[in-house]
Amino acid sequence: MFRSRGENLRFVFVLLFLNVAFFFLEHQDRVKYARLFAFRWEPVRAGEVWRLFTYQFTQAGTGFMEALSLFITLLLLYMMGSALEEEWGTSQFITLFLLSTLGSAGVAAVLGIPLLGTYFVYFTLLFVYAAAFPQQTFYLFGMVPVKVRVLALFSLAVLLYGVFSGGLSNLAALGGAVVAYGYYLTQRVRVRFIVATAPAAPAEAPRVRIDTTAISNAARAAAMKQALAGGSDAEIDRLIAQCDRDTISGVNICPPADFKPDHTDGYCIRCEGFAECTARNLRLNRPVVSSATQLVRSEPVT
Repeated sequence: MFRSRGENLRFVFVLLFLNVAFFFLEHQDRVKYARLFAFRWEPVRAGEVWRLFTYQFTQAGTGFMEALSLFITLLLLYMMGSALEEEWGTSQFITLFLLSTLGSAGVAAVLGIPLLGTYFVYFTLLFVYAAAFPQQTFYLFGMVPVKVRVLALFSLAVLLYGVFSGGLSNLAALGGAVVAYGYYLTQRVRVRFIVATAPAAPAEAPRVRIDTTAISNAARAAAMKQALAGGSDAEIDRLIAQCDRDTISGVNICPPADFKPDHTDGYCIRCEGFAECTARNLRLNRPVVSSATQLVRSEPVT
């Protein structure tokens, strides 16, 4: 998938923490928060360089909608960011974040506008994730399947509509997304420049084989952890059924003690038997419902 893979240092958890921390700051006084942390070029020139990054950590809405916005941001950032960082490495993932954030800030500085929005998660990260995991499916409200590339196309359509409607902040968000996505493409495909001294017949481009096993398995591991942590029987049963369908027969799998999807060597998530191991792990570690709880659930309500 990528030209090289670096070590995963879990930078996505730093971004998750920053989103939560800035959420509480913004919740206390939204006006003061915008005055201190929104991107504006003049304060940046005066030395307030933190504004180049802090404008990203904001949530839309007020009250319940603000909390819901934070939840969706954290969920998307964890699901997509964890998978990309695991496959790509922390250094490249940080570079992607910096290019997106600084790219949007640079366009805003040229246009002379302030910025305050979560552009990285809802645009750049979504676009790159959809390109890396084109077959990944999200379940809206836990039951409506939607391909991630459909979500990315919808997000792009909304962004372009904002640009053509005169929204300068949308233009800044698009600029950052284009810069970061261009970096992703340079890492995904090795570019070679050939200087020809004489006209030559066009040669057929080499076919690039993309192995998405590790990417799919990383997303599967994240879904497994989320299901076990939430303790939802319906979600666990759905994942088990999905893993059973994806199981490849004839693959020798390791014993349960050796199932380590988070290990830095990446051996497990590159194994063709990962789906079978995941189903086994879900069955062995699913939360056990006590007999008292079962009795309460089974008693009719009078």
